[in-house]
Amino acid sequence: MRVTALAGGIGGARFLRGVLAALPDADVTVIGNTGDDITLHGLRICPDLDTVMYTLGGGISAERGWGREDESFVVAEELAAYGVGPAWFGLGDRDLATHLVRTEMLDAGYPLSDVVRALCERWKPGVRLLPMTDDRVETHVVIADEDGQRAVHFQEWWLRLRAAVPAQAIVPLRAETAKPAPGVLDAIGEADVVLLPPSNPVVSIGTILAVPGIRDAVRETAAPVVGVSPIIGGAAVRGMADACLTAIGVETSAQAVGVHYGGRGRAAAPPEAAGAGSPAGLLDGWLVDTVDAGAVVPGATVLPRPLLMTDLAATVAIVRAALEVAGV
Repeated sequence: MRVTALAGGIGGARFLRGVLAALPDADVTVIGNTGDDITLHGLRICPDLDTVMYTLGGGISAERGWGREDESFVVAEELAAYGVGPAWFGLGDRDLATHLVRTEMLDAGYPLSDVVRALCERWKPGVRLLPMTDDRVETHVVIADEDGQRAVHFQEWWLRLRAAVPAQAIVPLRAETAKPAPGVLDAIGEADVVLLPPSNPVVSIGTILAVPGIRDAVRETAAPVVGVSPIIGGAAVRGMADACLTAIGVETSAQAVGVHYGGRGRAAAPPEAAGAGSPAGLLDGWLVDTVDAGAVVPGATVLPRPLLMTDLAATVAIVRAALEVAGV
């Protein structure tokens, strides 16, 4: 089975661990978000790609869900002693090696997709990990505070400000001129099933879909497309996804996120799929938690199942439910 997933960081990576456990013989391609990427201290950092790579490769910090296990922060402490920031972005010593290798390769002229492939040679994550684009895309957030209206990098809004300052706009800079990385469109078009894990629908999945050609590929693929809600009972499972949804005018609910993605209205969907899909709809199936069993997404089949990824067995059950609603 050929499985293609669009994924952000922690939630997407944990879901993908369940995909590999549920489908050990599948050919899995992961299209990772690069809108969170940032340059600090001259190093190019790709948080979501690294989180997927470390998680599936066995090197992630289980406690934090990001960065390396058995990490130290001596370099970060020395930078702080020099008064050099930012202090709100934690760069671990082991993690720095990844960023050094990546930056050296990028500076030598290698595209990001080649760099990711080279890094994965060490980690062997069990999936083909592709960046959404080789072009530089960064998500910025427009805020208004005591310093007036200004734009800050998404990482500053997320980590330093904890998304407590309302976002007036969330902008994936240069996404509109970016091109999908090699293999991305083929992975979507040739898949047997396309999965949208419970990643942030605005700054993870939404940023991937903002790259021209990717949304159309998901919309047009012959494979069933199934998403998993990152919202349970009106609250984000992890992080501050509610602040991102508010910024784009979407209610924090499983139904609203499903409607935001939109149903495709394919003929394979049963009558209870609640009507025709939308012209830009992506979903054939939408998994919601049992507490959200009344959710309706026109043009898509809604299946309620327990969605908390409390352990690997629970995550595998979620993946199998996604395959069930996909009919594969």
